[in-house]
Amino acid sequence: MFSEERDDSLFNWTMLGNVMEGRPNLGLTTDVSVYRLMQFTLRDVMIKKFGVEVADGVFYEAGKTAGAHFYENVITRRGEFHEFIADVQEALKNLKIGILRVEKANLEEMTFTVAVAEDLDCSGLPVCDEEICTYDEGFLAGLLGAHTGREFHVKEVDCWCSGDRVCRFEIRPSS
Repeated sequence: MFSEERDDSLFNWTMLGNVMEGRPNLGLTTDVSVYRLMQFTLRDVMIKKFGVEVADGVFYEAGKTAGAHFYENVITRRGEFHEFIADVQEALKNLKIGILRVEKANLEEMTFTVAVAEDLDCSGLPVCDEEICTYDEGFLAGLLGAHTGREFHVKEVDCWCSGDRVCRFEIRPSS
């Protein structure tokens, strides 16, 4: 499952296992700091070994893979765009990932500005004058790509860590 070399992703949703069977007393939830501990130490080691650009690329690609699988396994309303967005908003809030708000949407050009409040990755961190939600960029690209069948470029333009109180993302089709 994780020890074989490969060029293509072999991830599938079943790798998440049956959490309730394995954690009958502790259940599905954990503290946000534990999630951040894993993410930030992994990122730190990747930057040390491979550099910022490679680490960012890996986090973006992992987020993109996660977003596509999230779409296939969690999102149920896949018809009209507004229904899809409502389902995403509900799922992100119920899973305590964040509170998504669409600030601008041009369905003709497929360009969007979305904000995520109470973001799992960074809300509450100290200001450091940088946007750090690279995984979230990929996640949104994967989610929208799975819904539309198109490739998207997502860039965080505001972040809790850059002094804003939401994470804001500009989304456009890839050229």
